[in-house]
Amino acid sequence: MGLFSKKNKHADDVETADQSQPADQSQPADDEPRRGRRFLLTNAAPSWLVSLVLHTILLMVLGLMVLPMEPEQTNVLTVDNEDNNMEEIFEQPLDEPDIEPLDVSEVQMDVVPQVITETETKEVEPIDVADDVEAPPAEISLDEFAEKAAPKSDLLSNTSNVTGSGFEGRGEMARGQMVAKFGGSKGSEAAVAMALQWLAEHQNPNGSWSFDHTIGACQGRCGDKGMANAVNGATAMALLPFLGAGQTHKEGKYKKNVQAGLYFLMSSMKANGDLSDPGGNMYTHGLCAITLCEAFAMTQDKGLRLPAQASLNYIVYAQDPVGGGWRYKARQPGDTSVVGWQLMALKSGHLAYLQVPPGTIKGAYRFLDSVAADSGAAYGYTTPANGSATTAVGLLCRMYLGWKKDEPALERGVQRLSKMGPSPNNMYYNYYATQVMRHYGGEPWEKWNVKMRDQLVNSQSKTGHMKGSWFFNGGHGKRAGRLYSTSMATMMLEVYYRHMPIYGKQAAEEEFPL
Repeated sequence: MGLFSKKNKHADDVETADQSQPADQSQPADDEPRRGRRFLLTNAAPSWLVSLVLHTILLMVLGLMVLPMEPEQTNVLTVDNEDNNMEEIFEQPLDEPDIEPLDVSEVQMDVVPQVITETETKEVEPIDVADDVEAPPAEISLDEFAEKAAPKSDLLSNTSNVTGSGFEGRGEMARGQMVAKFGGSKGSEAAVAMALQWLAEHQNPNGSWSFDHTIGACQGRCGDKGMANAVNGATAMALLPFLGAGQTHKEGKYKKNVQAGLYFLMSSMKANGDLSDPGGNMYTHGLCAITLCEAFAMTQDKGLRLPAQASLNYIVYAQDPVGGGWRYKARQPGDTSVVGWQLMALKSGHLAYLQVPPGTIKGAYRFLDSVAADSGAAYGYTTPANGSATTAVGLLCRMYLGWKKDEPALERGVQRLSKMGPSPNNMYYNYYATQVMRHYGGEPWEKWNVKMRDQLVNSQSKTGHMKGSWFFNGGHGKRAGRLYSTSMATMMLEVYYRHMPIYGKQAAEEEFPL
């Protein structure tokens, strides 16, 4: 029985008891008025009226008890899970600027973006464009590894449309100037514009990309499809060139494409922050983490802050606790290739003022020392050696971890890369080596850039459905296909503005905390 039912039974019992008592003939006459009043209470007021009054009073009391209290100063963005949206993921203070949540419902994938021709892109104008270990725990707290946040500086206060420290060159005003200053050309910018066009046309209806780019709208019109089963990795690789050209989900010609891609990644994230997939493992996770951190740094969209931080937290968790590296699965002894992507993600997060614990950075130092040869001028895969790609990865990591430009090992390493020059077929080596040479600058960069830039501009497909794309079968190209080759080549041609030079005047302020 409920609370109200009990009170009603009690009232009925009282009424029955009063009516069943016989009249006392010996009672004084002056007790008549009281008997009359009792009669009115028990007979003139029927049980239903008593029940009604009690109900009314109790409802009023309960109503006062459940009136909403003053709300906390938070705003929870929620969306309907039946519409394939994320549930109650992000919280932001109400005193922060309103941030528009990603809304994939407005993305029109059937609309073909406007074609960008080479004549529409000018040299200094902005682009008018896009082995086995135990499974990890079910969840990782966002604060579990947040021992120390990256130090803040005045780098966020700039007039660019890109707000993240280290990414200012992607802004509309700065991009053309940096292209002219650091060796880009009209041809390189036109190639980037055509590549973004190709990537946009090969996006899947759900916002993702696939290394098998022949599905969907392509209908097999482009050859050289990839075989890697890594949708998250392919999506991240497709988004990075858009972000590199200053295209975000907030502004730019391809903002709907970027918006849908970011939504897909966030909706694919596991509870512990893991974004790896079967064909990519920690390779995929590193790429996705870079993407989320860059998008957050560029827009300061609070809706991206928690997913970006969660992706960094998983990297911290997945680090080999002994050797300090990363490999295919969490806590495996590391290899230099996988380490490179994780460190780039941590650096992007650091530049976005997300939390990167010093212990993780010290572990990465330890790993690099374990695979270094020639006192740090060369690097191997899992042991000391002099591999071309691994040396390029190792040197770039050292740069981001604080080596100065006059470090003798760095100078020798740069000379080694300069002697080898850009590869005609291995974009993995070229991608890392191009960044090393760009940050180092000077004569080695100028020599490298001319060959790399012209080689890519001249080898890009110029006609048919493949227009704007590349395919190289070296350096993972055969397995990952045309989408991978196009992404890597595009980011190399964006190297003039994708990241600010490490050895600029603000470099000391942007070093990892130790």
